[in-house]
Formats: sequence, C-alpha cells, structure tokens
Amino acid sequence: MKFVQLIVQISFLYLLFFIGNLIQQYFHLMIPGSIIGMFLLFGLLFIPFFNEKWIQNGSNFLSKHLTLLFIPATVGIMRYPSILNFHGFISIVIVLVSTVLVFSITASISSYLSTKTRKKQTEDLMIGRDTNEGL
Repeated sequence: MKFVQLIVQISFLYLLFFIGNLIQQYFHLMIPGSIIGMFLLFGLLFIPFFNEKWIQNGSNFLSKHLTLLFIPATVGIMRYPSILNFHGFISIVIVLVSTVLVFSITASISSYLSTKTRKKQTEDLMIGRDTNEGL
C-alpha cells in the first residue's frame, strides 16, 4: 500500500511540474516550467484544505534519491569534453563564487534573525519579571 501511495504522490508532483511546463509554453515565459510548478506547489501549501502529508512521502523519497537524478545530466556533459575544456574553468569559478555568496547571505540572515529572536525573548522575560515584581 505504501508503494502505491508513493507512486501517487510522485505522480502528483510530476503533474505540478507538467502544469508548470504548460503554463511556461502557453505564455512564453522566461521562467522554466519546473520553477512555475514549484510555485504552484508553494501556493497549494498555503491553501487550508491542502494537507502537506499528501505529498510528504513522495517528496522525501525524491529528496533521498536526488543524486541519482543528476546522473543522466552528468553523463550527457561527459560526452562533450570540448565544451568542458572551454567553459569548465568558468563554470567552476561561478559555482565557487555563488556557493560562497549563498553561504554568506544565509549565515548573515540566520545570525540576524537569531539575534532578533534572542532580544525579543530577553525583552519578554524582562517585561514578565517587571510585572511579577509589581504584584
């Protein structure tokens, strides 16, 4: 039964991907259909009657096996070493710079939010102590 549930959930995720591709082709958008499908899923998660458990197992399964999904692309790239010779170094530099940027921005935002949360908790505790002392 779990296997059937997994197939249904992955099929639903694929349906969102397919609908995203249709929207992209119909409106001739510059955004890839997969991204539009992800926005559709994001929107569905905000609808009160949509339960995240309906797709949880399928999405977890795909996340666990994500590296397997990159094998065909990697094999395709390996068939054209001339492209890698010319663009390979540039690609490596772009990946390294973008990784450093993402790590830095994520760390900054996380630090800011953590500090803000700590200050809020401290203020709440101080207010709580002051009101208790006055009683």
